[in-house]
Amino acid sequence: MQAVILAAGKGTRMAPLTYDIPKPMLQLRGKPILEYTLNTLPKEVDEIIIVINYLGQHIQEYFGQEFQGKKIIYVTQEKLDGTGGAILACKNVLKENFLILMGDDLYHPKDIQKLSEENLAILACEVENPTRFGVFKTDEKNRLLEIIEKPKSSEYKLVNAGAYVLTDKFFDYDLVAISETEFGLPQTIAKMAKDFDVKIIPTTAWQPVGYPEDLEKAEKILDKFLK
Repeated sequence: MQAVILAAGKGTRMAPLTYDIPKPMLQLRGKPILEYTLNTLPKEVDEIIIVINYLGQHIQEYFGQEFQGKKIIYVTQEKLDGTGGAILACKNVLKENFLILMGDDLYHPKDIQKLSEENLAILACEVENPTRFGVFKTDEKNRLLEIIEKPKSSEYKLVNAGAYVLTDKFFDYDLVAISETEFGLPQTIAKMAKDFDVKIIPTTAWQPVGYPEDLEKAEKILDKFLK
């Protein structure tokens, strides 16, 4: 199985920490965040595709051509056109079934293992106040119906944790634009959900690292993400 790790962005919200280093290479307890992300990959993964752009040479120099016996391929996302664009950039190297993770988030290994056992699925985290997020509307079998952006009520509380398992059927769909310059991965998957069952899997634990203060929080709770 292949795993795609998205690590191309500039991490502008983490400035000035990201002036000289890409966000996934910021350290927690002496190791890059990206290393913890790779450590969550299940044993079924035998090939890793890391999508790079901003200061990507730091990632290449640190990890080289393999990680714990898993081959690493680097794909440059020439234009930073969103998560949808990042996956499209990998089209020529991806096979039938693959995982996708964010390179700057902490995931629980059990969640990623469970995700990898599905055919089409998205990892989701339940939050108390979902009105600031895009939430997943699901049916009684936890299948994706639609994404509701910044809902006014708290009826649906599962938000995107940025981890997916997809098939190459993804490339049969036009990417969904979410701005003038970016295409959204989850929004495109929601389009797929009209034709295929896309399962929503609740997380055990998830910690995104989007702002400088998140690094300190991640340090404190890091143990819960370790195998």
